[in-house]
Amino acid sequence: MSFEYFIGRRFLRTKQKQAFISLITILSTAGVTVGVMALIVVIAVMSGFDADLKARILGGQSHLVVKRHGGVMPDYQQAIEIIEKMDGVVAASPVIYSQVMLRSSNQVSGAVLRGIDPESAGKVIKTLEKIILPAHIESDNNKSVSRSIPGIVLGKELAGNLSVEVGDIIYLISPRGMLSPVGHMPSMKQFKVTGYFESGMYDFDGTFAFIHLKEAQKIMRLKDEVSGIEVRIKNIYKAGEIGQKIKSELGFPYWTLDWMRRNQNLFAALKLEKLVMFIILTLIVLVAAFNIASTLIMMVMGKTKDIAILKAMGATDKSIMKIFVFKGMVIGSVGTTLGFFFGLIICTVLEHFKIAELTGEIYYFTTKLPVQMEFSDVFLIVTSALVICFLATLYPARQAAKLDPIEAIRYG
Repeated sequence: MSFEYFIGRRFLRTKQKQAFISLITILSTAGVTVGVMALIVVIAVMSGFDADLKARILGGQSHLVVKRHGGVMPDYQQAIEIIEKMDGVVAASPVIYSQVMLRSSNQVSGAVLRGIDPESAGKVIKTLEKIILPAHIESDNNKSVSRSIPGIVLGKELAGNLSVEVGDIIYLISPRGMLSPVGHMPSMKQFKVTGYFESGMYDFDGTFAFIHLKEAQKIMRLKDEVSGIEVRIKNIYKAGEIGQKIKSELGFPYWTLDWMRRNQNLFAALKLEKLVMFIILTLIVLVAAFNIASTLIMMVMGKTKDIAILKAMGATDKSIMKIFVFKGMVIGSVGTTLGFFFGLIICTVLEHFKIAELTGEIYYFTTKLPVQMEFSDVFLIVTSALVICFLATLYPARQAAKLDPIEAIRYG
């Protein structure tokens, strides 16, 4: 063990008359512990929100949407063939979008209608893999007349708002109706609820309704046309790059919109919030660092004669600085290590136990508190805490090194 570390360890053991300095040392260590622990827990929760939100958004949306300037897309089948042959593309499926009203026996609600091809939609959006959506269902409510009713799949929250269950009949009211002597009349058609859609995202589950592509074309008075093509790709973070390739391959008037651009404001807000929380909570560590600096300053004042003797025996200024930097870094390292372990324990508890109930209307989804510890975040937190503690030791250590041994011994 080097001379500096040996003396530094001895200085860590305070005498009975220096109990006050020992108390400040304990409080400084506790401050670093609390700061690091709070940073790890909060940043892990923020990262969990970000990751969980991405997963749920992609559970109700495709990675990429191809559209056509001017509205509907007449030659979509040829476009799908071209898209599916491109590198990085997993599958493509046609879709029709529209806003409609849904009316049950005693409730009315607005909805986003999506006409899909059941055979290919599940390949693009995984939550639609097990969707039950027959084009027609035979109904014999009237014994004398057998009629064909198409099926509809509702978001779970939307079905709750309408107070309907599987097998119930609802009315779909579309603004694309017809002109009559009394003005524009919306069209109305019966559908039978065949299942529920559940992505875990409250906004999606409370607004989406799915019907067969052919039925959507009839309601929207489209021929063999669609609103766009939904695409699933292998690497979700290359959505923008693949979108540009698709746009170049299909040419004008086609254009693309990836999932990151559709939710750009939301993810930008989450990123900013995470950064702000990191800066605010780092102030806790900064306050603890000031305590470390004050502890070392008081120790320099109390060890004046010892420092003078060491310098008289040949200790260099650099060695004296190392002694006090070592003491300060011991406090910072112990506090950081304890903060890391306590933060890890709290994150584990939050991850496996439902501590708080989240409201879907506020937090977009209803689930237990999401937690995700990322190595890069933990490394940044631990490194930042240690750097702040190191900087806090420099001034007291430098003051100790500048001490004049003759003056210290004379007046000590």
